[in-house]
Amino acid sequence: MTLNIPARLVIASRESRLAMWQAEHVRARLALLYPQCRVEILGMTTRGDQILDRALSKVGGKGLFVKELEVAMAEGRADLAVHSLKDVPMDLPAGFRLAAILEREDPRDAFVSNDYASLADLPAGSVVGTSSLRRQSLIAARHPQLVIKPLRGNLDTRLGKLDRGEYAAIILAAAGLKRLGLPQRIRALLDPELSLPAAGQGAMAIEIAERDDGVDLLRLLAPLNHAATAQAVAAERKVSKVFGGSCQIPLAAYATVDGAVLRLRAMVATPDGARMASADVSGAAAAPEQVGEQAADLLRQQDAAGILASCAVLPDAPDA
Repeated sequence: MTLNIPARLVIASRESRLAMWQAEHVRARLALLYPQCRVEILGMTTRGDQILDRALSKVGGKGLFVKELEVAMAEGRADLAVHSLKDVPMDLPAGFRLAAILEREDPRDAFVSNDYASLADLPAGSVVGTSSLRRQSLIAARHPQLVIKPLRGNLDTRLGKLDRGEYAAIILAAAGLKRLGLPQRIRALLDPELSLPAAGQGAMAIEIAERDDGVDLLRLLAPLNHAATAQAVAAERKVSKVFGGSCQIPLAAYATVDGAVLRLRAMVATPDGARMASADVSGAAAAPEQVGEQAADLLRQQDAAGILASCAVLPDAPDA
């Protein structure tokens, strides 16, 4: 079947520097694949970008970063949207789907500080900034002497707050720093054994809407899909979906693929790190959601429901 290549494709993207880098990366890949197609970027500001004075978990969660982009696709102003997969809700609205998952960048958390080399070097009482309940719980469990405070804003805003002395250190996703050419800001990379990444961390996703104009976006975007990354994040997102898929709970899920085998590690905890359940399972890479369900079952057996129920009543939790 002949592939119908449109004369023009429009990518919807948030306007942060990292989001625009990601959109430009996809634009360049598509331009190489389909030189006869003009690929443009539509920059947009989402509610998630606008609301910076409250925890994301309290004002609508992950969907705040994608809703406006989906509206642009539904109205025909854009053909596809590029997201950090970590920001994409587990359940998409009817008529939308993830068409491709690009090869993952470094999924680890990064320790960023102007004065200290690691979390262990921070004096008692030092303020650490993080936008993640997951990171908060993991830090609190191992470094109870530190003070953890919320950190909102795009990457440049967060680095600016560190540089102004508002925090002794901040924890960011390594992928964003590397994509923007800022690896020198990373003082230490946190081993997944100590700081298990969030579901989808480091991966980019392309979302599309259903259309009836004869353009098969799934086939057009198929060359950008990285099979091993797609399998890994499918397992991770299954765990997150089982437990609500929101940013209101400290949940980690990280999978690696080695040939036909997928290994998945997952964790849920209270924000103070006092209670934690963990799972480490392996299974067929070709059936990632089954592996995700196995990990979720192990977490359930360790009273994950009780842990998450206690999270629901904790006040002033920072966002994911």
